[in-house]
Amino acid sequence: MSGSRRIENWSLTVITFAGAVLWIFPLYWAFVTSIRSEDRVVSDEAGLLPDEFNLASYIDVVFNTQLLNWYLNSIVTSAIITVLVIVSGMMCAYAISQMRFPGRRLLYGIVLASFMIPSQALVVTQFILMNSLGLINTWAGIILPQLIVPVVIIVYKQFFDAVPKEMREAVVLDGGGEYTLLFKVYLPLNWGITTALSIITFIMAWNQFFWPFLVVTTENMMTIPVGITQVNDAFGVYYARLMSVALLGAMPVAVAYLVFQKRVTEAVMISSGVKG
Repeated sequence: MSGSRRIENWSLTVITFAGAVLWIFPLYWAFVTSIRSEDRVVSDEAGLLPDEFNLASYIDVVFNTQLLNWYLNSIVTSAIITVLVIVSGMMCAYAISQMRFPGRRLLYGIVLASFMIPSQALVVTQFILMNSLGLINTWAGIILPQLIVPVVIIVYKQFFDAVPKEMREAVVLDGGGEYTLLFKVYLPLNWGITTALSIITFIMAWNQFFWPFLVVTTENMMTIPVGITQVNDAFGVYYARLMSVALLGAMPVAVAYLVFQKRVTEAVMISSGVKG
C-alpha cells in the first residue's frame, strides 16, 4: 500500500471516529445525567465522567408518572399503524401493478404527487376532521392520519412490476384468483421487503411527536414522545428525571434497531432510492 493511500485511509478512519463520537456523545451525556442526583446534575463539580450511580430518577418516572400507560399507547398505536400501512399499501400496489381498471394511472399519479405535499400542510384539516368525528383523545385519532405512507405503495409496486408475467399466468391457469396471487405467491417472494418496511414504519410511528401532541390532550392517552414533555411540566426542570424517561422511551426502538439493523438499513436504502 502506497504512502498516500495509507494516509487517506487513516484520515478517513479519524474522521469517521470523530463523527461517531459527536453522534454518541448526547446519548452518553443523557445516560450520565440520568444516573446522577438532581443536585449533582446542576452542581459545578459535575464532570464528563460518571461519578455516581443513582437510580432514583428511573424509579421516580416509573412509579410516579404514567410511563407504562404511555408505553401501552405507543405499542398499540405503532403496531396497528404498521399492520394497516403494510397491508393496505401492498394491496393498493398490487391493484395498480397487476390489475387493469379505469383510472389506474391517475391513481398512481396521485400517490406519486403526494410526496410533494408536506404532512404539516394537512394538520389543520386532519384535526378538524378528527374533532368532527369525535376521535380526539382516542387511539383512532392518533392512528388514522398516520396511515398515509405513499413510499410503501411505490416500493411494493416496483416489486410487483418486476415479477415475471409467466408466474401470474401459471397461477391463473391453475384456478388461482387475486387473493391467491397476492398472499400465497407474491407475498412469500417479498418477505424481505415486507420485513424492512414494517420495521421502518413501526419506528417512524413510535417516534411520531407532532400529530399525537396535537390530537391528545389527556395524559393517560399520550404516547411516549408526548409523555416526555409532561415529565418536565410536572416536576419542573429536573434534568435527571427528564433524561431517564427519554432513555426509557427510546429503549424499545434502540433494541429493535440493534436486533434488526440489517433490515432497517435495507428499508432506509429502499426509501431513499424511491424518493431520489
